[in-house]
Amino acid sequence: MLETAGERFIDNILADLCARLVEAGLPIARASVSFRIHHPQWLGARLLWRPGLAEAQVETFDHAMFDQEEYLNSPIKQIHADGRAIRYRFADAAPQDAVYPVYAELAGQGITDYAAWPLEHTQGRRHVASFATDRAGGFTDEDVATLADLMPALALVSEIRLKNRFARTLLDTYVGPHASAQILAGAITRGSGSTVQAAILICDLRDFTTLSELWPRDDVIDLLNGYFDAMSEPIERHGGEILKFVGDGLLAIFPLDRASALADLLKAVDEARAAMAALNAAHAERGQPELGYGIGVHVGDVMYGNIGSRKRLDFTVIGPAVNIASRLETLTKTVKRPVLLSRAFVEMAGLEGEMEALGAYPLRGLGEPMEVYALPPAHAASGAVDSGA
Repeated sequence: MLETAGERFIDNILADLCARLVEAGLPIARASVSFRIHHPQWLGARLLWRPGLAEAQVETFDHAMFDQEEYLNSPIKQIHADGRAIRYRFADAAPQDAVYPVYAELAGQGITDYAAWPLEHTQGRRHVASFATDRAGGFTDEDVATLADLMPALALVSEIRLKNRFARTLLDTYVGPHASAQILAGAITRGSGSTVQAAILICDLRDFTTLSELWPRDDVIDLLNGYFDAMSEPIERHGGEILKFVGDGLLAIFPLDRASALADLLKAVDEARAAMAALNAAHAERGQPELGYGIGVHVGDVMYGNIGSRKRLDFTVIGPAVNIASRLETLTKTVKRPVLLSRAFVEMAGLEGEMEALGAYPLRGLGEPMEVYALPPAHAASGAVDSGA
């Protein structure tokens, strides 16, 4: 009996199932499970197992998959459409019966028999599982009956894992991987959270209100998404966590549990500025406006956790350090420098001699003016000059 209670991932369950079936005498040379999934980037995923693989291979498909010939002329599409099982015995079939190109591919791999079934999940969601053998003569009728009997159990086990993955994907997408891990671990009550030391980055787009009024809605959305890609991908690549998008702004933190966190933040900023320069060059070629931006960076203790009403919570960070980063971002409009750093950040990073000191500026809510630094041109990648509010 295959015990699945302690296994979180369906690809591991598939590999274990196939290994046990082979051990029991079923001549499986290939097995796959194809899922339609909920993901902002991927529409589908296929798990593929072959003998000798300790783990199933995972292949993802983008949202154009259903328009591609590989899918349109496949047994997977037929099962999606009518929910009927498919059996193809290569030795018994006439050449004209090989209606799907994948059959020729499988024959080239030495496959002699192929069988596939729908995996029926709740709410009409249908996925596909297939098994193939390279044994001379193919599967026996008893082999096929055994595999068919497994389908209800495989459907149940896979639906539970897909729903778990769906929940994780949704949380990763909307609150970020670190926050989603905490939420799934039980941090779901108002006020739950912890105090962490982090570098805070707040970024805002310039003149977005004007752009929104002058440009068609779809063009504005494309501009905004391009800007967020340019800013977000370097932040995530270097270990930052984006906690929220607010209109045309974003809030990200780099927790100081890594010794390289401050350097990673600066690398992310440099790469984001380079990405914005490339984006603006593309805009200029299309006759679209260049996008200006402001970034404020500070470091300090923040409260990281659930805040909100009794029924609607937001997993975020609050505290004076966040407010200072926000004030520095606003100050970029006045000093016409796209990236401003607090003295606390520069000193902690040991970069006093490398950053450009701009002097002390009063920040709203602070009793004393704060010393502010900018990235010097030699350090920062070139980008659009901040155009002010």
